[in-house]
Amino acid sequence: MNTQKTIHYTHNYLINPTNPITVNLIGAGGTGSRMLTELARMNHSLIALGHAGLQVNLFDDDVVTQANQGRQLFADAEVGLPKAVALINRTNRFFGTNWKAVTEQFSTKNLKSLPNRGRANLYISCVDTVSARFDIADFLLNCNINSDFERTKSLYWLDLGNAQNTGQAILSTIREIQQPDSKLYRTVPNLPMVTNEFKELLQTQSDTSEPSCSLAEALEKQDLFINASLASMGASLLWKLLREGMTAHRGFFLNLGNFKTEPIMVC
Repeated sequence: MNTQKTIHYTHNYLINPTNPITVNLIGAGGTGSRMLTELARMNHSLIALGHAGLQVNLFDDDVVTQANQGRQLFADAEVGLPKAVALINRTNRFFGTNWKAVTEQFSTKNLKSLPNRGRANLYISCVDTVSARFDIADFLLNCNINSDFERTKSLYWLDLGNAQNTGQAILSTIREIQQPDSKLYRTVPNLPMVTNEFKELLQTQSDTSEPSCSLAEALEKQDLFINASLASMGASLLWKLLREGMTAHRGFFLNLGNFKTEPIMVC
């Protein structure tokens, strides 16, 4: 009987890159706006530890409304501005980064107009609709064609999604990650995509995402702290992937209604 612990080793380039790791953060709503802050903290800490850090592109074509304030921490002066621009400007001023705002949807329909045609080492999706997830997956399945350099290869996809009190984060590999020989662990080169593993479940979900007219209405749809909790735990998964060079977990399910978390193990 094989009792070895199952592990996925991080791609070497993310541990010791020659350039900052490129990150496409898709969605600047409740979870995406929080994730941007977590990435900024992570970048600052990585650089302090001698790492090249992160270079982030934030994608969102929405603008700030009064209903966004409170849950998404936008100021009165930012109402009416593109979400991506408001968040990136604030982050760059505070942390001294040179990250980029993209006021377009990340979609296979407009790849020619996106930075580097949508390519990055790491993708983090914080989107509201099922169709957006499948569109991202379609892109990722073909994004490594004609990419010969490690710094331009797409490696991982972290998808985060939530309902009113529940949420989940799923880490996937975009290409097979070569694993070192190990006598201690059973190594896994591929982590399945959320659109493959949970395809049938996703297809049964409603694909409507109507904007809220007020903060009170928004809070009826999503708990005040579900996005922050999900972003913080998702960022912790990435942090361990980068700092420890391996992970036994590829995600988690979170329930703030009963304060329970269920890890998803590498298998």
